[in-house]
Amino acid sequence: MALIEVQVPDIGDLDEVAVIELMVKVGDTVKAEQSLITVESDKASMEIPSSTAGVVKELRVALGDKVKQGTVVLVLEAAGADSVPNQAAAPANSAGAAPVSVAVPTPAAVPVTAAVAPAAAPAAQATGPIAVRVPDIGDFKDVAVIELLVKVGDTIKLEQSLMTVESDKASMEIPSGAAGVVKEIKVKLGDTVNIGDLVVILEGVAAVTTAATASAPAPISVLNTAVAPTISAGAAPVSVASAPVATVATVAPAMAAPAHAPGGTTLGLPHASPSVRKFARELGVPLNEVKGSGLKGRITEADVQGFTRSVMSGAVQTLAAAAQNKPASGGAGSGGDGAALGLIPWPKVDFAKFGAIERKEMSRIKKISGANLLRNAIMIPAVTNHDDADITDLEAFRVLTNKENEKAGIKVTMLAFLIKACVAALKKYPEFNSSLDGDAIIYKQYFHIGFAADTPNGLMVPVIKDADKKGIFQISAEMGELAKKARDGKLSPAEMSGASFTISSLGGIGGRYFTPIINAPEVAILGVCKSQMEPVWDGKAFVPRLMLPLSLTWDHRVIDGAAAARFNVYLAQILGDFRRVML
Repeated sequence: MALIEVQVPDIGDLDEVAVIELMVKVGDTVKAEQSLITVESDKASMEIPSSTAGVVKELRVALGDKVKQGTVVLVLEAAGADSVPNQAAAPANSAGAAPVSVAVPTPAAVPVTAAVAPAAAPAAQATGPIAVRVPDIGDFKDVAVIELLVKVGDTIKLEQSLMTVESDKASMEIPSGAAGVVKEIKVKLGDTVNIGDLVVILEGVAAVTTAATASAPAPISVLNTAVAPTISAGAAPVSVASAPVATVATVAPAMAAPAHAPGGTTLGLPHASPSVRKFARELGVPLNEVKGSGLKGRITEADVQGFTRSVMSGAVQTLAAAAQNKPASGGAGSGGDGAALGLIPWPKVDFAKFGAIERKEMSRIKKISGANLLRNAIMIPAVTNHDDADITDLEAFRVLTNKENEKAGIKVTMLAFLIKACVAALKKYPEFNSSLDGDAIIYKQYFHIGFAADTPNGLMVPVIKDADKKGIFQISAEMGELAKKARDGKLSPAEMSGASFTISSLGGIGGRYFTPIINAPEVAILGVCKSQMEPVWDGKAFVPRLMLPLSLTWDHRVIDGAAAARFNVYLAQILGDFRRVML
């Protein structure tokens, strides 16, 4: 048994980063490249993987500790031949130290003997056949092969695309999980494939690298593997006693591109663990386009799978696909000219020749929301109904409520009453609280209401979760907190996700009616403008009433015009007599 100290590798030009998460505990059995801790600088966070495998005997760091390159994270007990000690991580062996045995067996057990020499050059050895299969591409069955990207005899790299598959709504390329020479192709054009189906058989190449030693070399026996090296105590060991440790690494094709590069920095990269990065590479998923649902926005394996499903179902398009397809856009700068829709090209004009101009890049929020709005406006057959609600009595009640509760510090707005009224209308007309999922409609049993917030950086939509279970005061307080976070740019992804219905209120700005764009995957959105005093006929005379303009936009694939009219009428009735909320 040998004790190995695992240290923090080179993490770039970062010094004294904080430990924010411990991912293992004493007694755990860890694998090589398994994440041990998460560290965070003032700009990014990253996971530190183990350089070897073994059992955790001692943790040397705690939450909140500051670490840097070379800091000992933990001590592992390597079970005999179950690990290869890293020269940088393990203490140097002395004459009195226990020998470390290293052996890499193979099913065929064909030994290849090499001697360690100073400045030995990397060698390449052919391995046995490697079967490359279709990775997890989401909940899709029998996707068609529409293009083969390699042929027999081609030398391919890890992650190189092998073929293109297509569902009824999208297409994606299937990358190789190993490097080598194509010996046989098991699919042809027109075939349908599923997860796990054999695509090609490769003749792989495993690299064998030796490190120079300072004294007399010792013979090293490395056994060839068919697909990936495995460690066994039963194979002939290499004993290391008094001489310095010679590092021997057998890299399998599947590991040709390591999941973690200790010499690099993750600053500016998507927030994901090495294992998730490897998983994303296997699926060909661009991590920078995946929205993380984990702690501090970390991208999880489930997020990668969800993104893949969305792409294959046609609900989401990658930036690369969008650039290739050139969708119609509102301007030349947003990535397309409308040619794919049969439109004439977007005009390209040198505005400076007409006079002075100033160019400002769009904010990140505007770019993201703009792309979403463009997709929703094009893909959703939207219709808008306009109506008016008499809020004279409700406004008087709101003013009185604020006056009576002035000391409480919570100001009730008309939007809080609107949220509560919309919940009542959604309960009566559940199709407005639904979403499309292929040919099915998902009826939600929860009532999460989003509200559009105007911020210096652009439009953001915080979400009031479980609005049906909250009172007007609680909703008002939560709205105030979320709106402040939005203005300060501190809204978390969780606080902007999960909405089942959205309200876009122009408040006291002005305007009469407008056509809000539905926030997919929702099927409806309510637009509200500034209320105005108007003469309303009561059957005997015109009387002044405070009228609130309502603009309800709905998805015609799910909702028809009669249902939309009923929804608006019922919503106006509730706002006219708020006691109906209790019915």
